Amino acid sequence: MSDALWYFARGSGVISLVLLTVVVALGIGSRSGKPAFGLPRFAVSLLHRNAALLSVVFVAGHVISLLFDPYAQLRLFDVVLPFVGNYRPVWQGFGTLAFDLLVAIVVTSLLRHRLGARTWRVVHWLAYLCWPVALMHGLGTGSDNGTWWLWTISIACAVAVVAAIGWRLSTGFSRFPARAERQVAPRLRKELEEVR
Repeated sequence: MSDALWYFARGSGVISLVLLTVVVALGIGSRSGKPAFGLPRFAVSLLHRNAALLSVVFVAGHVISLLFDPYAQLRLFDVVLPFVGNYRPVWQGFGTLAFDLLVAIVVTSLLRHRLGARTWRVVHWLAYLCWPVALMHGLGTGSDNGTWWLWTISIACAVAVVAAIGWRLSTGFSRFPARAERQVAPRLRKELEEVR
């Protein structure tokens, strides 16, 4: 049973990293005013949301399996407070920090209608910090941290996120207009019609 927990913890951690990479790339794509990745904007937003939910499930599975795994000896305390673990505290601490950031993003997303769009957006920007911290955690801890396949997956994830950020910062990125701007246009059109 303990071997199964260990394999599940390793696998769910890698899958979580891949899903978080997809979430970051799709999150950037959903801000574009043009169709991203060959998909209409609503599809990109829907995929972003569903990939985020799936990544939360895999992160939860990763953490829970490590809590019950006798090899990992992870304490509940280690899940909440970063950099206090017994095993590779810095690298494990990055995982805890990424988990804490992810929890903040999830909680504020669930309370978005009560917090307001501006507060939610500020906290949601933590995803840009959560992703590299999770990447460092995966590369620095665990029994697979020196394997070629984990490095290949990690490099592919890094290339995907850097490419998405590069696209976001490029002049070719057409930002989707803000809600206020979209609401002003119909009002102006109506006022112009009234003037005529």
